Amino acid sequence: MLSTPLANILAKRNVHYGWVVVAVTFLTMLVTAAAVGAPGVLIVPLEKEFGWETRDIAIAFSIRLLLFGLMGPFAAAFMNYFGVRRVVCVALALIVGGLFASLAMTEIWQLIMLWGVVVGFGTGLTAMVLGATVAARWFTERRGLVLGMLTASSATGQLAFMPLMASLSETYGWRTAVMLICALLTVAVIAVFFLMRDRPADVGLPAYGDKDVIPTPRVTGGLLTLVTMPLLALKEASGSSTFWVLFATFFVCGASTNGLVGTHFVALCGDYGLAAVGAASVLAMMGFFDFFGTIGSGWLSDRVDNRWLLFWYYGLRGLSLLYLPYSDFSFYGLSLFAMFYGLDWIATVPPTVKLATDRFGREKAGLIFGWVFAGHQLGAASAAYGGGFSRTEYQTYMPAFMVAGILCLIAALLVLTISKHAKKDVMQPAHAG
Repeated sequence: MLSTPLANILAKRNVHYGWVVVAVTFLTMLVTAAAVGAPGVLIVPLEKEFGWETRDIAIAFSIRLLLFGLMGPFAAAFMNYFGVRRVVCVALALIVGGLFASLAMTEIWQLIMLWGVVVGFGTGLTAMVLGATVAARWFTERRGLVLGMLTASSATGQLAFMPLMASLSETYGWRTAVMLICALLTVAVIAVFFLMRDRPADVGLPAYGDKDVIPTPRVTGGLLTLVTMPLLALKEASGSSTFWVLFATFFVCGASTNGLVGTHFVALCGDYGLAAVGAASVLAMMGFFDFFGTIGSGWLSDRVDNRWLLFWYYGLRGLSLLYLPYSDFSFYGLSLFAMFYGLDWIATVPPTVKLATDRFGREKAGLIFGWVFAGHQLGAASAAYGGGFSRTEYQTYMPAFMVAGILCLIAALLVLTISKHAKKDVMQPAHAG
């Protein structure tokens, strides 16, 4: 284990080991997100090699996105019980195994099982909950900045690798692109195994911004108790209108980002004559703008009414999607779309987490956000299938993109129904009553 001696060396230089944990988490979420986003450039190659329809391929991608979200609340319980390092190592191994086995697939059901179920479970264990857990455990000060950085890594990973994967797929075949992702995931496994620690106390440190070392809390109850905790939290939160507004707006967020654009944008541009590498480059441009937009959103969420932040994020995103059909799919038109759309690709996360924390308290916020994020991925799964259905049945993606744009405008108005003042929607403890 390199973490303890490295922590001691960094402490002598007044560098907190939490930043190493953030760097490892950033890498993990980056390459995991690349695995989530990879299918976006592989739809057309799979259609050409196997003769599968877009609608059928989209089923696998929908399952993957759905499991990516539904595993979030339970991932937090597993991290509490087994530890972050063990859970992340197992998750990365699952993703590598699923992707590597897919190199030999020949039937659509194999795509559904490997890219849908196996990769879905693996990526779900390293979803946004991982970043939220690391930020909460290792940082008291600068927590919003850390959360913004880790959120940005997820979006950047989904988009930044697409040009390279598209180029590899066109030149050497889609299997080469998948092997690249497997190699990156293997590097992340090694980094997590040697450098990740569960809590600051494991290396004898307080959280960043604290003065006292907080001992590692003792896990009480069996695994079954920890697994039922997210279900109890969902039951308790379901009586709050704030929860359902956050859930609904995050459903729209997922539908309008990685579900529709992340999955189908390359194929959409191909329908208008733009090569896969060029379309993937536009996605990478979105990732560039999103990286700064999400970090900036984390900074703003500590200073500005989070409801109005979400109003502008969803509103501008909706207008961007409604503009897309009129962009004529030229480089200039798509660049303009990438800039405005990319700035808030996933900038909605920091203010949504902040609202959940303000309304439900720090102790419940992780579990509540896990379920809100499940709504995000439910929307993503719906849009992933809906986009494939639109292209198969109507020979165009445009109905799906128009619906997504309108939903964003509705979400912008809906978020303003949350009360301005944090009247905490306090939930009773699970054992009460």
